[in-house]
Amino acid sequence: MSPGENLDPIPDTFILQPPVFHPMVPYVTTIFGGLHAGKMVMLQGVVPLCARRFQVDFQCGCSLCPRPDIAIHFNPRFHTTKPHVICNTLYYGQWQTEARWPGLDLQKGASFLIVFLFENEEMKPFMEGSKEYPVGHPFLLYSHRLEVPCSRALPQGLWPGQVIIVRGLILQEPKDFTLSLRDETAHVPVTLRVSFADKTLAWVSPWGRKKLISAPFLFYPQRFFEVLLLCQEGGLKLALNGQRLGATSLDQQALERLRELRISGSVQLYCVHY
Repeated sequence: MSPGENLDPIPDTFILQPPVFHPMVPYVTTIFGGLHAGKMVMLQGVVPLCARRFQVDFQCGCSLCPRPDIAIHFNPRFHTTKPHVICNTLYYGQWQTEARWPGLDLQKGASFLIVFLFENEEMKPFMEGSKEYPVGHPFLLYSHRLEVPCSRALPQGLWPGQVIIVRGLILQEPKDFTLSLRDETAHVPVTLRVSFADKTLAWVSPWGRKKLISAPFLFYPQRFFEVLLLCQEGGLKLALNGQRLGATSLDQQALERLRELRISGSVQLYCVHY
């Protein structure tokens, strides 16, 4: 390398995620940059002598209710006469066609090393001591990105029990992120605004007054996020990445008059569902 010559920067997708040792189970974490061709996830552990099954889920969110889509469900089972692994996909609450892999080298009381290798349209798990390399073909949950700004009609407004789900990726140098609900007169009674400059999350009134949400700031560049808005009598409850963050008041008539959901800002959107 000659003096003054600069090396090409390492792409974000090739930066290694720090390992996690001895995590509590069940364990949930964010995969930096998401899953893409060439990504590899390594899992080391020990199968307890009393184990009946365990599972590894590569999922598209971390909420408990509604349950997030699961791109890959990897589920070794030991309680049958012939231990086997089941692989499947959960899409909008429905399991798809499952695949069964018999004869894998996973034993009760023994340690294991599993490497998940992701390719363009398949996943391969490699297991230490095994001669078989099973291949899974996960359902392509989010094969395309949604345009931002994004607008979705709410022809019947909102009613108690309805959930709005927004999933996406924060851009590398974000400025802001806004989610708003508009009524039939284009009035905006509900606005949720994320500011990356001062790391605040706030409800914004139709008159521009901010009500800061007292909670840890959970939006980070190049990280995936899941926003849930749960409609209930008297307003909306907010959750981010499975963590409840508060609520905003709105009477039932105002909820029923809402007609449009708008999303804008420094994000890539993959899912808007309600």
